[in-house]
Amino acid sequence: MKTRAVRLHGAEDLRVDEFELPDIREDEILARVVVDSLCPSTYKAAKLATTHKRVPPDIAENPIIVGHEFCGEFVRVGAKLSGRFWPGQKFTVQPAMNYRGSMAAAGYSFPYYGGDATYIIIPPEVMETDCLFVYGGDSFFAGALAEPFSCVVGTFHAMYHHAEPGKYRHEMGIKEGGSMALLAGGGPMGLSVIEYILNCDRKPSRLIVTDIAEARLERAGEILSVEYAAERGVELKYLNTKNCADPDAELMAFSEGRGFDDVLVFAPVASLVEQADRILAVDGCLNFFAGPADPEFSARLNFFKVHYSRTHLVGTTGGNNEDMREALDMMSRGKINPAILVTHIGGLNCVPETTLNLPYIPGGKKLIYTGIDLPLTAIEDFPRLGEHNPFFAGLAEITEANNRLWCDKAEKYLLKHFKQI
Repeated sequence: MKTRAVRLHGAEDLRVDEFELPDIREDEILARVVVDSLCPSTYKAAKLATTHKRVPPDIAENPIIVGHEFCGEFVRVGAKLSGRFWPGQKFTVQPAMNYRGSMAAAGYSFPYYGGDATYIIIPPEVMETDCLFVYGGDSFFAGALAEPFSCVVGTFHAMYHHAEPGKYRHEMGIKEGGSMALLAGGGPMGLSVIEYILNCDRKPSRLIVTDIAEARLERAGEILSVEYAAERGVELKYLNTKNCADPDAELMAFSEGRGFDDVLVFAPVASLVEQADRILAVDGCLNFFAGPADPEFSARLNFFKVHYSRTHLVGTTGGNNEDMREALDMMSRGKINPAILVTHIGGLNCVPETTLNLPYIPGGKKLIYTGIDLPLTAIEDFPRLGEHNPFFAGLAEITEANNRLWCDKAEKYLLKHFKQI
């Protein structure tokens, strides 16, 4: 069977290729990918190429398919897997398998397995490591966004506090009923954290979200309002620190002067890390959520506080299988809405250029519907484009009725009106 896929051939060398897939073996699955969500991690892999820890050294001869946040359906199941999986089932994956100590992952390491493709072959190690998830939701895009949401879930499970002074025992998770701050948290991943923390089983009593972009804070307040948070027992405040004479003082006032039990930093900016350190309470946990591209990135921390106030630092990258299951479960119960992450849609044709320019394209997640060709298009541009294009007029009508968010109805409309490659 032929597939069309975006493959990495070398540093910054992404190409849309068409090639023949081999016949599947009895322990493999042939699958159709419907949607992939572009991730900054793919940008890093494209920039670093063979110096990236997950990318093989021979991509010039054996290029790999990129994309690791994807959802699709099974087409053909190998004989050894029959009875466990069936053609027509929707699926999503945990990219990082940790297979026998290897760092190989979907979208980084395989010639036939990645998200930016029409058809792929799922290799046996995915099933062996239990990293393939049957997905029962209506929309494909929600399944694709389970992986970034699993990163959020994993972040909160990785945070910790001392169970009690003088005891060498950690209690995992955020401080229940405590104070939390999200610094530079007005973007899509910040919104996903707010959505998760307001709907999981362990909540702070106060949550403040800072940013320097008023438009992002206003949009965050529209999607996740202070009233929505109050209904869930959390006092929520959005703060534009650009307008503050003394941002630290504003933050400390919100915590009633005691500081914050949990602080997450969403941008790899040294001054933000240092601010997070300054506002930590006793036994406060600083989570560096942002993934820097600079291997030399560093910031100053107050080790007097580390010693006498027991402050501490954690960082996570990705989630594990249990985090994926929790994200999928919360989605299926309507506890989290992955659409809040999405700001753009596009087709397979726009993946190379979009991926290589991800740091410079504003907004949140870019959904790629792999079976179509479509320029990268912002949801906020649908009404303008719809003035001259009936297709975008229809999409605008659907998304405007849904608080300007992507949704299952919009996805079905898109897939109905575009001829599949």
